[in-house]
Amino acid sequence: MSAPTLQVNNLTVSIGGKELLHNISFSLEPGERLGFIGGSGSGKTLTAHAVAGLLPEEAVVTGSITLGDVQLVGLEDREFAALRGEQIGMVFQEPKTALNPLHRLGRQMTEALAIHYSLTRAQRREAALRLATRVGLSEPERMIRAYPHEVSGGQRQRAAIAAAISADPGLLFADEPTTALDVTVQQGVLRLFCDLTEGDSTSLVFITHDLAVMAEVAERVLVFHQGRIVESGPVQQIIHSPSHPISKALIDAAGGDA
Repeated sequence: MSAPTLQVNNLTVSIGGKELLHNISFSLEPGERLGFIGGSGSGKTLTAHAVAGLLPEEAVVTGSITLGDVQLVGLEDREFAALRGEQIGMVFQEPKTALNPLHRLGRQMTEALAIHYSLTRAQRREAALRLATRVGLSEPERMIRAYPHEVSGGQRQRAAIAAAISADPGLLFADEPTTALDVTVQQGVLRLFCDLTEGDSTSLVFITHDLAVMAEVAERVLVFHQGRIVESGPVQQIIHSPSHPISKALIDAAGGDA
């Protein structure tokens, strides 16, 4: 599926009477890899959750979020549920919590497909094998029958990515997906995200606090601070010629050379 254009204009989110996001605006083109970077509580994950319809019930949202020709602000939960998996995929930081310990990986990889399409048991198994191969899981036959606790952290994260892309969503969010992985495994997962977007024009929003990691994946970066976008631009421009003190602090935290 070709990724639709995402357009966010003047997005404001308040929870419990406190405004947490302030007039967030950005766009994302088909096939583009966009980075959200900032410290804890900067608003990067909250922005992603607003787009994906994962905010708490008490959240008050104003502004505009359009995915293709669909206005997402004001959608009912059931309407968002129809979009997630088929048009919007989510990969979370910790696959241990994202995956159900009681279900085999193959079943979880194909959950979105089973929701959106009528598949026979054999078709679902074939889909699981195809997905396991696509995300680079060795021994796909064994992997789809394994439970989460029976595989490594890197394998769990690849399975979680497979679940997120199973229905070929045009927009994929990856929220700190490599934080819990060691450096070697991390590099493999980062390459996987690049391959996925280059292969089928999926648009990627990659969320992290680590500029060195961001430099491996993103083409363009939004720098978040206290619920605002304080700087944006091509990733190499942000790394080598930052204009905002927060961007400079992130570079310092990455050792001065991302």
